[in-house]
Amino acid sequence: MTLPSDFLSSLPPFAQKEAAGFLAALNEEAPASIRINPYKYRRRPLSVRPNIEAARIPWSDEGYYLSERPAFTFDPLLHAGYYYVQEASSMFIGSIVREWVHTPAVCLDLCAAPGGKSINLLATLPGDSLLVSNEIIRQRAHILAENLAKFGHPSVVVTNNTPEDFDRLPGFFDVVLVDAPCSGEGMFRKDPAAVQEWSPQNVRMCAARQKDILRHAWDALKAGGLLIYSTCTYNLQENEENVRWMIEEWGADNIAVPVESSWNISPSFADDITAYRFFPHRTKGEGLFVAVLRKPGEVDSPGLSRKQKKKPASFLKDTSPYTPYLQHAQQFEFASRNSYIVALPKAHADTIRQLDERLNILSCGIETGEEKGRRFVPSQALALSIECRPEAFNTCEVPYETAIAYLRKETLPPLDAPKDFVLITYKNEPIGFVKNMDNRANNLYPQPWRIRSPHPPAEPVNFIR
Repeated sequence: MTLPSDFLSSLPPFAQKEAAGFLAALNEEAPASIRINPYKYRRRPLSVRPNIEAARIPWSDEGYYLSERPAFTFDPLLHAGYYYVQEASSMFIGSIVREWVHTPAVCLDLCAAPGGKSINLLATLPGDSLLVSNEIIRQRAHILAENLAKFGHPSVVVTNNTPEDFDRLPGFFDVVLVDAPCSGEGMFRKDPAAVQEWSPQNVRMCAARQKDILRHAWDALKAGGLLIYSTCTYNLQENEENVRWMIEEWGADNIAVPVESSWNISPSFADDITAYRFFPHRTKGEGLFVAVLRKPGEVDSPGLSRKQKKKPASFLKDTSPYTPYLQHAQQFEFASRNSYIVALPKAHADTIRQLDERLNILSCGIETGEEKGRRFVPSQALALSIECRPEAFNTCEVPYETAIAYLRKETLPPLDAPKDFVLITYKNEPIGFVKNMDNRANNLYPQPWRIRSPHPPAEPVNFIR
């Protein structure tokens, strides 16, 4: 890989001394790593097959390196949300949350797509926390909603808003993660296009855009709240200089996170800034910069602007038709959004209504299903939710070939099950619903989610057993 000369000269002496090892690492294959979904694993423990070595990622409780990269797309358990393919360095966000967040929090992931860091937050935030996961680009926001639905945690709201829209929520969030759009230097190995797009001008443009995003994130953060700032780039302008600007502009308190020396995480390039840098020749992962800042002042109550965007969803008085579908239905309020019935955690139902008044919400809580005339059609999100109660449905365990046909949204023959909605499972893990009929099973898998690849592997992908 040939890198721009301006890029190499932009690195400080610390990095330039190690340029040979750094460049060599960029020409190696990126390591494969996954994060197990702790909620689904606790419910149904499975293990990685012995022929694929799995080594624990040291800064992640659920992260594993794999000795080879399976054809993940053709593993039904990926689509069931049993695990998520995530780059190892990014999992460090969980270490920050475990160190500094010890009570239930309302958290914002402001630049969240495709959702890996949001999934990490949901796995590490204290119980009874609520996550608002936002993406400004609508197409990417739908991908974000899909990935979070597969993860299956109910305490999440997916929004499609600009950073400016969060000005309607001053001092609202206990924790804000800004994984900022950047010049992408840390992705050079995985994305060759990032090399072609790099320029000093693009770095300056990204640094300015990051400051604008941070202004809105800071206003939405409570006094005493935590801001986690990360980029997948190496230069000082987008990293230490932006952190220094937040300290000087707002009096932010730059705080530390304990790390083990064996992790080989590099320090900040600036002596006056506490930050954590990941280099592919030092740590087994991609490039990453992370800093943690606390907003000064006494912890305050969340604020709301008077401006309302729209009328929020209305709570249902009669919830009896829907409570059988959830494991802990007593912990949820049910509401109608358009023609869909959603289950909202009681601890956050009023907060979600307030958010619904001010933001463009794509999904929230658990979408249980849609009322179509006199019929209730269960949703894919319900099938994948950790709250789904399979006993409420007819179920059918299917073999690998049938699971893949379902995930490709192919027509299925009738299943050996009653003529009704059937929850199909693979390795006893729910993957979705069909409507079983006399001559076929209507495939209810969401069309945008289907496997599009026309090239299945020669052997079934079963690296988790």
